[in-house]
Amino acid sequence: MSLYDSTVFAQGRFMPYDQARVGLLTHGLNYGTGCFEGIRGYWNPDDRELNLLLLREHFERLHTSARILLMHLPHDVEELVSLTVELCARNRFEENVYIRPLIYKNAEDVGVRLAGVDDAFAIVAIPFSAYYDGGSGLKTCVSSWRRIDDTMAPARAKITGAYINSALAKSEAQMNGFDEAIMLSHDGHVAEGSAANLFMVKNGTLFTPDPTQNVLEGITRRAVLTLAKDDLGLDVVERTLDRSELYAAEEVFFTGTAAGVIFVASVDHRPIGDGRIGPVTRALRELYDRITAGCEPKYRSWLTPTYAGRRVTA
Repeated sequence: MSLYDSTVFAQGRFMPYDQARVGLLTHGLNYGTGCFEGIRGYWNPDDRELNLLLLREHFERLHTSARILLMHLPHDVEELVSLTVELCARNRFEENVYIRPLIYKNAEDVGVRLAGVDDAFAIVAIPFSAYYDGGSGLKTCVSSWRRIDDTMAPARAKITGAYINSALAKSEAQMNGFDEAIMLSHDGHVAEGSAANLFMVKNGTLFTPDPTQNVLEGITRRAVLTLAKDDLGLDVVERTLDRSELYAAEEVFFTGTAAGVIFVASVDHRPIGDGRIGPVTRALRELYDRITAGCEPKYRSWLTPTYAGRRVTA
C-alpha cells in the first residue's frame, strides 16, 4: 500500500491521504506553530497483532504541548487512543508502524501570533522499520549548535518549529562524516541527540541529563529509567553531564520512540569502551525489544492492541 492509498484522520473524519491537504499560507507551515508526537506500533506475527506502545503517555504529552502553544485538542486522551487504534485497523497494517498525531495553527493569513488562531488536528500512520542502521553503533560528534533554551522556545514541548534546531545539528554531523549529533545546553552541558535522549554508564551507574538541561522529557527515556531501576537494579542519576565525561564513559546510548535503544560507538572520534555495545545497553535493548514484542507480561499494560476482538471497518 502506498502512502497515497492509506487512510488518515483529518478534519474530524477518516479520509484518504491524498484528500488531506493544507494551503500554502497555512500558519503552521509558515511559522512552525504546531506540535506533534511520534508513536510506534510493533507487529507480532505469531499473535497477528499490532501493539501500540505507550499510547496514552504520548497523548498526555501532546495535550501538554498543545496547552503551551495555546491550542485545544478536540479529543481527550481516551478518544485519541480509540481514534489511533481505529486508524491502524482501517489501514490493516501487518508490519511495524510509526504514527504521527499533529495539531497545528491552520489559519491561512500572514501574522506571527498564537492567540486567536484556529487549530487543526490530524493523525497519520505509516509503515516504519528502523530510524537508525545502528548494528555497529553510532559515530557521533558534539555539535556546534546548542540545544534550544527554554527561555527561547519551550524545550519540553514537542513543537514542530523547534526541530530546525535538531535538523541543523544532525545535518552538520552528517556532512562531517558522523551518524548523529550530541547537542550541549546553553551553558555547555550535555543535553541530547538531535532527536533522542542520551544516557551514559560509568562505574555501574546510569546517568542522564536532568530536565534543567532543556531536554525533551522523552516517553522512551522515562520507560528506560523504569527498566533500569526496577528490572536491572541499577543506580540511576539525573544530573548535569560534562562533555569530557562522555569520553571516559563505559557506555553511551540514545533512546527515543523512533530510535528505541541504540548504542553510541564513538564521540568525537573517541571510542566508547571498546567501541562495541556494552552490557547495560544490551540488557536494556533486549528487554525493550521483548516488551515491544509483547513477550513481557509485566509490561503488557504499556501496549494497546489494534486488532484484538475488533471488526475492521472498511
